[in-house]
Amino acid sequence: MENDCMEEQRIPAIELRHITKRFGTKVVANKDVSLSVYYGEILAILGENGSGKTTLMNMISGIYYPDEGQILIGGQEVVIASPKDAFQYRIGMIHQHFKLVDVFTATENIILGLKDEGRYDLKKARGEVRKIADMYGFDIDPDKKIYEMSVSEKQTVEIIKVLYRGADILMLDEPTAVLTPQEAEKLFAVLRRMREAGKAVVIVTHKLHEVLAISDEVAVLRKGEYVGTVPTAEATETSLTEMMVGKKISLNIRRSEPKDPEERLIVAHLSCMNREGMKVLDDVSFTCYSGEILGIAGIAGSGQRELLETIAGLQPISYGGIQYIRPGSGIIENLRDKTPLEIRELGVRLSFVPEDRLGMGLVGSMDITDNMLLRSYRQGPSMFLRKKEPKTLAERIVEELEVVTPSISTPVRRLSGGNVQKVLVGREIAASPTVLMAAYPVRGLDINSSYTIYNLLNEQKEHGVAVIFVGEDLDVLIELCDRILVIGQGHVTGMVDGRTAKKEEIGLLMTKGREQK
Repeated sequence: MENDCMEEQRIPAIELRHITKRFGTKVVANKDVSLSVYYGEILAILGENGSGKTTLMNMISGIYYPDEGQILIGGQEVVIASPKDAFQYRIGMIHQHFKLVDVFTATENIILGLKDEGRYDLKKARGEVRKIADMYGFDIDPDKKIYEMSVSEKQTVEIIKVLYRGADILMLDEPTAVLTPQEAEKLFAVLRRMREAGKAVVIVTHKLHEVLAISDEVAVLRKGEYVGTVPTAEATETSLTEMMVGKKISLNIRRSEPKDPEERLIVAHLSCMNREGMKVLDDVSFTCYSGEILGIAGIAGSGQRELLETIAGLQPISYGGIQYIRPGSGIIENLRDKTPLEIRELGVRLSFVPEDRLGMGLVGSMDITDNMLLRSYRQGPSMFLRKKEPKTLAERIVEELEVVTPSISTPVRRLSGGNVQKVLVGREIAASPTVLMAAYPVRGLDINSSYTIYNLLNEQKEHGVAVIFVGEDLDVLIELCDRILVIGQGHVTGMVDGRTAKKEEIGLLMTKGREQK
């Protein structure tokens, strides 16, 4: 009875009451959302792509202002009209894309923008940074320049920056998106220490296994509406998925055995430079087979993008070569001598989904049908283009991949990022490739759509296509791929069997190329 009374007296660190946020007259990003975050707890916020998670965080951190509803801090209603207001209420937001000055040190970035009488006291600030690092278990060199840091070190600077400003409520957006398993576990250890110190921690993530490992409670959003909050101890991946999607779906990736594999692509001693003259690929060699999915793992920026673009003819080769073996005939084609168009006509297709999804492969001002037409317009017999086949293909992709669009005549730029992705990946798969390179094809997609893409890639493999898959989630790479090539700072650091590999093993290989000289 006494415990029940104590439970009733708990005051939330943040309480949202009936929060609604609209953009224009048609888009309702959040509708009547009510949830609470308590001190000494870690709350995970889950939801499909477009469910309103980031919009909600942006309202708490002062970037957006709610159209309806109340925000309470410590039981008192407050107005958060700017990030400055959020800091006043001891709220700190750690965004997925860091806001740091590369040429400054960690300490200089941490104190940047703070009011100080006269000159900044760097020695005093350095001492405070070390004190915070010791308290929570951060590994940081206060005098190290940002441009010399790994991704996890930059994230550490961002977290210490908000703690230095006195934040008691911390919100992290996709905090493990670009971390190795070892770095993610270090971060979780820090977050647990913050919880023990009485901080309120909110993490937005799409990785269900991480939610179950780190959080105390899970709040679920679906299509902008609050579905409910459940204790993590009572949740499973299946139950959370059902809450997110609103129906039962299978979370199993079907992986068949490679059937009659043949050499399709041989990459030998490949090296290439970027526009600044720095080597981004250094002596990369591997063979890709028909009827298999070859995964590529690595820290963001390790050369994955350049590797795929080089195979597709979009990057110049400094040294080495790429050979393509034609199916059936065994004729060897040297891709180094081919233009991007000639490479595509051989059946080597690149479906790359960068953060700027409209930056490669699709034209935002054109509708879905015309974007299908981009791949076939050269085959037209005359100046008049035939739109029947592209229209049929557009309709099929919209139906099979459940693309949310008013019609196939809607300009692609009006679609959400996830739906743009479906159009791009669907078009490349529909081209009947012999080599399909899919880079980050599920980035930003909801869990249901992600599994649709995984199964489509497996279907391509079963049709004898050589599939190269670049992914961020090591659990997915291990479950989907037959072999996994690991790249670190442009070098191949290992090749592992997808059926027997462990996440920790891949994580160690990913960091091998990141040792400081």
